[in-house]
Amino acid sequence: MTARRWWWVAVLGMAALTGVLAIANLQTPWRLTLALTGIALLVVTWAVVGDRRAESESPSWTLVLLVTAAAGIGTAGYPTLAILQALAYPISWVFAARSRDAVVGNVLIAVAVGVGFAIGIGTGPEDIIQIIVTQSLALGFSLAMGFWITRMVELGEERGRLLTELQGAQEQIAALHRDAGAAAEREHLARELHDTIAQDLTGLVMLAQRARREGAGAVETLALIEENARGVLAETRALVAAGASVETGETRLDLLNALRRIAERFQRETGVTVTVQGPERLVLPRDLEVVVLRCAQEALANARKHARASRIEVGLVAGDGAVRVTVTDDGIGFDPDDAPDGFGLPGMRDRLALVGGSLTVTSAPGEGTRLAAEVRVQELAL
Repeated sequence: MTARRWWWVAVLGMAALTGVLAIANLQTPWRLTLALTGIALLVVTWAVVGDRRAESESPSWTLVLLVTAAAGIGTAGYPTLAILQALAYPISWVFAARSRDAVVGNVLIAVAVGVGFAIGIGTGPEDIIQIIVTQSLALGFSLAMGFWITRMVELGEERGRLLTELQGAQEQIAALHRDAGAAAEREHLARELHDTIAQDLTGLVMLAQRARREGAGAVETLALIEENARGVLAETRALVAAGASVETGETRLDLLNALRRIAERFQRETGVTVTVQGPERLVLPRDLEVVVLRCAQEALANARKHARASRIEVGLVAGDGAVRVTVTDDGIGFDPDDAPDGFGLPGMRDRLALVGGSLTVTSAPGEGTRLAAEVRVQELAL
């Protein structure tokens, strides 16, 4: 039921009750006239003024004053109609602009009904005491209930505001999570592209250059180009399928054999001797295996582009809750503190950081380079 209908039920119910009481108990014409006038004024006031404001509960001093007058007139005709206060006080609280205005309205209602009592029952000393006590109790009860309900409403509105702010904050957090997830996915894809397709394409370019130099005798090099192109296609399909597979064939290999396949391919492409040593049949969880192999691939790619090495050693060590892959070359080396910015080393550090790993680079001009990537493992499958 809407607020408008509730108010109509209250007003008409109160009017019917007081009307019945007045008609049933009054014989004096002027008293009956006053009582019915008060009841009629209440109903007309609500119909003309109150009904328009019931839904919005907008402030209206006119409504409060007319209802106050109705309660006072009705009480003057028949003191029992002081029951109209039960409706007048709530109207004052609901339709006053501020709590201070509601208090003033309550006081006016108490005074108006008190005057009505004086007209209806007389002004003797005992009557005056009875009027003062009765109206003081009614006013005190109305003020207590009014302030308590007003406080509850204020707390409800405050909680509603806080809930709205919380919902807004949650929506912002959700948006930030989505943005962060999208950024993380872009970074992940960028790493995968760099560590797989970009490196393979670099190898294809170098093989094509070698084939151009070899001329008609470039059959083996062309075969390598075809093999690498097929590998790039497979990697691309894996990325599209969100697989980013780290295996080098249809059957998943243990970590050492996967490194050997990578090293064999690198040696065929570059002519640089690559040796791989480590424990056989070492199988890691997929996410850690991806990290280890990608770091080895990136280290070999860096050696291809920058080291000018003739020999590279890849080592795999497992123990003490960790797996470490090292890539050591005999190339020209560099100063790690003065290395140019690029995606390679920072990308490896970021990838390792995601699994709690670490990267160590040892190098000096003319002394080769040693790169060590370590990841922590709870259980090792050998």
